[in-house]
Amino acid sequence: MDSIGFWSVESWGGAIFDSCIRYLGEDPWERIRNIKSKMPNTPQQMLLRGQNLLGYKHYSDEIVFKFIEKSKENGVDVFRIFDALNDTRNMETAIKATIDLDGHAQGTMSYTTSPVHNMQTWLDLANKLQDLGCHTLAIKDMAGLLDPYVGYELVSKLKERIEIPIHLHSHATTGMSTTTAIKCIEAGLDNVDTSISSMSMTYGHSATETVVGILKDTQYETDIKIDNLAPIAKHFRKVRKKYADFEGSLKGVDARIITSQVPGGMLTNLESQLKEQNAVDKFDEVIDEIPNVRSDLGYIPLVTPTSQIVGTQAVINVLNNERYKVITKETQAILKGEYGKTPADVDKKLQDKVLGDEDPITCRPADLIDENEYKLTKEKYLKSLEENNITVDDTEENILIYTLFPEIGLKFLENKENEDYFEKSPTQLSEEKNGYYKVVIDETDYLVKYSQTDEPEIINGNSNSELQSNNKPVSDETG
Repeated sequence: MDSIGFWSVESWGGAIFDSCIRYLGEDPWERIRNIKSKMPNTPQQMLLRGQNLLGYKHYSDEIVFKFIEKSKENGVDVFRIFDALNDTRNMETAIKATIDLDGHAQGTMSYTTSPVHNMQTWLDLANKLQDLGCHTLAIKDMAGLLDPYVGYELVSKLKERIEIPIHLHSHATTGMSTTTAIKCIEAGLDNVDTSISSMSMTYGHSATETVVGILKDTQYETDIKIDNLAPIAKHFRKVRKKYADFEGSLKGVDARIITSQVPGGMLTNLESQLKEQNAVDKFDEVIDEIPNVRSDLGYIPLVTPTSQIVGTQAVINVLNNERYKVITKETQAILKGEYGKTPADVDKKLQDKVLGDEDPITCRPADLIDENEYKLTKEKYLKSLEENNITVDDTEENILIYTLFPEIGLKFLENKENEDYFEKSPTQLSEEKNGYYKVVIDETDYLVKYSQTDEPEIINGNSNSELQSNNKPVSDETG
């Protein structure tokens, strides 16, 4: 991959940090160091949730700076910085820190549609991000809502108003991503996110090979050679098979997302939540409830963490068969203003139910955080290590793991060397499903070895042969 010529590879940030310590038992800092060492010629990119960093609440400016500093030191080059509400006050510190540390600051607009979002909304936001010093601008279309002609108009008008390069990140869930990418390129787009073909489409992005192929022999031709992508696609075909049990149910296009605005990652989370509650049959009701909750919360874009907040509240509303009988603390936080300014006013009746006689927060939420938060968190961290008899290196990286995820982070540090504590790897799980199958075709018996991680292999094919020699388990499949 390092020799392909990618502008960057997004290899860190987002949910990766959380997944590493929660499920994989893998040090996220070591992960980015290893990736950077294997791809020294390709800039490594991360997704950063502004003042949220990679957690689910706001942190002090000092913690934001320290996290970006350590991320840069460990191998991150490009910081794609966004805020779930598109509140630039929540992005300022992260952008400034990235610039001060000689990183690449990519200001990001979380694209959505609603009665209060229009073309001027995005032009004004882009100007603000450029004024903050961002090196590039990203249009983050997390739910695949940007249609081709609106995309063309948006990029055309952005090119008239801002000087920094424009990038597009669009998911394929609605089926529009490839056409939207091409129309945006025709309008002057500078860069587009894609996924290697074997990991593309549905919840992901348009295939790299498809976009490169479409642009071949045009004025927009890339320097990427399709033949060089084949080994990468082959590798990830095998990887994807290992993770088959973890894939969502979406196999093609889900046009309902155009209305519900549910991003790809949120779809899989919803399916998982409903499975745990034995309520998969309620999926369509939840999808219908999501736009209603979003409207009540001021038409917030659905991107982490707001997608989880809205999705969870919608699930609760449906399962309780009563709207807002239970209001999650995260939904309450949106109504209180703890996440920042919403695009539109929230539902007043619902807000009054939560606030009572209190006033909502109108300042930058991080201004209310104790400026000594890092020092206090470090003291808690050291005390927790002592109380739990945990011996780990006293590094800022470990302190930051604890800062973002106190409970999960502490468990990770305690069990870092204990593989049994974390989830089985997909390879271990798939081994249980490997086997040998007898297939009868035109009166000839074939013994086929099946593996979750490799292509099926015909062991032998003999008419009327005994196929259960060597004590192989055999399952009859006649076709």
